[in-house]
Amino acid sequence: MAVGSVQITGTGQLLDLSRRLRAAGGPRLQQNLNRRIRRAAEPLYTDMRQTILTLPVNADGRKSGSRGGPSPTTRPLRATIAGAVRLSVRAGRSPGARVWIDRSALPSDLKNMPWAMNTANGRIRHPVFGNKKRWVNQWTTPMWWDKVVARHTPRMRAEVERVLGDVRRTIT
Repeated sequence: MAVGSVQITGTGQLLDLSRRLRAAGGPRLQQNLNRRIRRAAEPLYTDMRQTILTLPVNADGRKSGSRGGPSPTTRPLRATIAGAVRLSVRAGRSPGARVWIDRSALPSDLKNMPWAMNTANGRIRHPVFGNKKRWVNQWTTPMWWDKVVARHTPRMRAEVERVLGDVRRTIT
């Protein structure tokens, strides 16, 4: 699974339930369903943000004679990416919860960074301070997005099933 979007949907069940809720004319029931589905997805959202904030990013050692120095930007990489993680709950045609990284919330030079950080080998290759003649490698935890999602998926599925069962019993 690629970085970007995680959707928990029980496609057929949620669509059927959404139709029944509309037919029953229960906006209060719909709000309750949305609130409970959001509550089921919030631990994933929180853990995703926390994982990004604590994700180790290590650089290859400097070669002898190379200079170093502070970054020319004051923008923290991990905090910027964590701030772009979003959670939404939808009802209607495509009901469910979705956790994703909003690219529009990222600066233009970091739009692809979450995907670059989620590679199978954990390598982030980039130019040194934008200098296209000098490139470096940095390393992070491989497939961090997928690992967090895999850790939360069983709990979320069980919770959504429980919520669906409760709402189904309410309308029938």
